[in-house]
Amino acid sequence: MTVTKKHLRQFFWLSLAAISGCVALTSGFYLYLSPKLPEVESLRQVKLQTPLRVFSSKGLLIGEFGEKRRSPISYQDTPPDFINAILSAEDDRFYSHPGVDIKGLLRAASQLLQSGKIKTGGSTITMQVARNFFLTRNQTFSRKFNEILLALQIERELNKEEILELYINKIYLGNRAYGIEAAAKVYYGTSIQNLSLAQLAMIAGLPKAPSAYNPIANPDRALVRRNWILGRMLQLNHIDPARYNQALQEAVTAKFH
Repeated sequence: MTVTKKHLRQFFWLSLAAISGCVALTSGFYLYLSPKLPEVESLRQVKLQTPLRVFSSKGLLIGEFGEKRRSPISYQDTPPDFINAILSAEDDRFYSHPGVDIKGLLRAASQLLQSGKIKTGGSTITMQVARNFFLTRNQTFSRKFNEILLALQIERELNKEEILELYINKIYLGNRAYGIEAAAKVYYGTSIQNLSLAQLAMIAGLPKAPSAYNPIANPDRALVRRNWILGRMLQLNHIDPARYNQALQEAVTAKFH
């Protein structure tokens, strides 16, 4: 046997042992954590916290009382441009993955190995739904593994539109606004259905960091984030160059309502 063949054989058995070890470790984690996971079916009956609203006899809103501003909206009433904007920003393979994006997780792992710090979690929108409804935001490996298991379960129980509806109504978007309809009213004083492409992209940029990309507190950083999302939408063929250039020229008009 030549030296090259010997090395190849050793490499093969070492690789096989490493893969077997990973499978055994993953299986062990699953058997340990799976019985402790919450019931995903509960998401079908979830009741989101909304503020107490007082209206006049003519139906005009007088005031809101509550810790969170939230106005739940259905997937069907959500502008397609916003759906494309949020997917371009957060999870462009949402409709093709089973709840977990292996490429995203490998990219996050690579960044962790290179820098020694967690820069991105590689979370899909489904994984974010799992975290927002069932888990904490603590960056631990056990929480990430729970997040993955829950995301896979969510994808088996719910369709993509149901998952997106949960996501867009739960996410925190700054200034006590939870969900995209509340954010549209807080930043622009109107429903999300009345916003321009540039304004929709601005809101789609908030989930990553509601404070850092807040168009009221940090308009310059928010503008950079908005324009990046518009560029992603163009790259993914969600908008054409004419709409991209028009939206790019739109000034930041957000203010507190």
